[in-house]
Amino acid sequence: MTTPARPIEDHALIGDKRTCALVAKDGTIDWMCLPRFDGPAVFCSILGTPDNGEWRMAPASGITDSVRRYAGETLVLETDMTCAEGRVRIIDLMSPEPSGPCLVRIVEGLEGSVPMESVVAARFDYGRTRPWVRHMPEGADLISGPEALRIVSPVELARQEGDIAFRFTVAEGERVSFTLNHHLSHEPAPAGPDPEQALAGALEWWESWSSRCPFQGPWREPVIRSLITLKALSYAPTGAMLAAATTSLPEQPGGVRNWDYRYGWLRDATFTLYAMMLGGYTREAVAWRDWLLRAVAGDPEDMQIMYGAAGERRLDEWEVPWLEGHGGAKPVRIGNAASDQFQLDVYGEVMDSLHVARRIGVEPDPDTWALELALMQSLEQRWREPDEGIWEVRGPRRHFTHSKVMAWVAFDRAIRAVENSGLTGPVDRWRAQRDEVHAEVCEHGWDEELGAFVQAYDVQRLDASLLMIPLVGFLPIDDPRVISTMEVIQRDLTYEGLVLRYETLENADVDGLPAGEGAFLLCTFWLVDNLAMAGRHDEALEIFERLLSIRNDVGLLSEQWDNDGQRMLGNFPQAFSHVGLINSAWNLSGGRPADARWAEQHGRGAHQS
Repeated sequence: MTTPARPIEDHALIGDKRTCALVAKDGTIDWMCLPRFDGPAVFCSILGTPDNGEWRMAPASGITDSVRRYAGETLVLETDMTCAEGRVRIIDLMSPEPSGPCLVRIVEGLEGSVPMESVVAARFDYGRTRPWVRHMPEGADLISGPEALRIVSPVELARQEGDIAFRFTVAEGERVSFTLNHHLSHEPAPAGPDPEQALAGALEWWESWSSRCPFQGPWREPVIRSLITLKALSYAPTGAMLAAATTSLPEQPGGVRNWDYRYGWLRDATFTLYAMMLGGYTREAVAWRDWLLRAVAGDPEDMQIMYGAAGERRLDEWEVPWLEGHGGAKPVRIGNAASDQFQLDVYGEVMDSLHVARRIGVEPDPDTWALELALMQSLEQRWREPDEGIWEVRGPRRHFTHSKVMAWVAFDRAIRAVENSGLTGPVDRWRAQRDEVHAEVCEHGWDEELGAFVQAYDVQRLDASLLMIPLVGFLPIDDPRVISTMEVIQRDLTYEGLVLRYETLENADVDGLPAGEGAFLLCTFWLVDNLAMAGRHDEALEIFERLLSIRNDVGLLSEQWDNDGQRMLGNFPQAFSHVGLINSAWNLSGGRPADARWAEQHGRGAHQS
């Protein structure tokens, strides 16, 4: 029998910029991978049952109410729980110290005298292996092959059906702490940080980082929360930016659209980088640029669309038979076969992000420009090929219109690098190819009968990725084809006001998968941007406020939204969605980066044709 799953939106994120954990409203940590984001999960019940690993922490008599928040502009989570005996606060964080992953939980008594129960049911290798438990005077070691965890607490522990249980009472004003450190089993266990010092350090680090953001106005809270989430999804040792914290949270309830997003997509990372740079975080741009140089080193023909957090190329996809999936959505997948796909648009996204980095003051680097020249040489040979496109379809390759638009972007940004940054390259040849791509898209990507740009040259089908056309400067927002495409998508590719990526029809040959998925949140933010650029501010604001309303109680978004079930779908939290929120907030608040992008590319004011 399928175990009822905690809803995706019930979760909050904590992390240390190396790995992360998800904490549910009831105080249960049901997802954590070690020693980094894409390592094997030791708490995995979000994709299975409680016996696949979780850390429960709650009043022993049950919870009558639970309210939570992040402490200020940080990644420190506070959950206030009410029970028959009183109220407690659970403070969850991961230590920002670089010594190794360390999860810290502090229970604080707020009212009354509350009996508490904490059960650590670790399962190594994605919920498969129960560890050997070795009791220590101050806690216990949990060992499985090469991996080990050490839990430390002043509370006396007991065994409970092979797991570790702590039963204690916390009175008003008291604080009881726990730390969980990861280490290699053949090495000495780390002492771990003092919990109160770790808390103070985490609060100080995140507050200092958040204070650098210049965004002010009515949406500072969601913008800052989104920026913190993006930072939490970055891998500090290398500068990689990851797409999401999870694998296989379903895009369709009970369905098969379950993918592993714990990797560094070049596309997703460049979108993230753009949002971070809008917020003034240039150091992240330099770190990502350096990661990119290492990850794609070699023949540009071998460039992948995604890499591991340290730049690994082999991301072999396999299915986990012992996990029943979130809400029964099988299969659970580890790795991602899309890493072997050809996606033409990645050239444009990489070139655009490096162009924006130069524009905001990141000094040009000879190695970076050498990489860009190599990528352009490859693009000149390949832009006429069909590809799998931005949505990584598992159907046949096509000449996707968005892919060709982004090829145009790559040529355009390379030209700008020569014209504006004093770099050297075959600019006349690039201009000729830029013009050729533009003409081809306008001829073959536009469908007069539909009144819109279409998904691919050979299909009369809408695709939300075409909302990017004015955002990257391919055509101005006041071009009749752009306005018409926006309006047709708004009319025919939305469900209750939220945008779908494309039609997922039964037996359709688009993505090779069964029909059905939720509304795609990033695409809906793109619609907001289009409407804002077109001067339809009230429409844009209404949709934007709707998007803000579907964030969960701590301001996080997944990839998609199920209007029928009023629930989140897809991996969580999703960088794409938070990138869209940040960009739309800037566009609606007067910063208008999308308008500025067009104006910069064409040397004219916003909205001019």
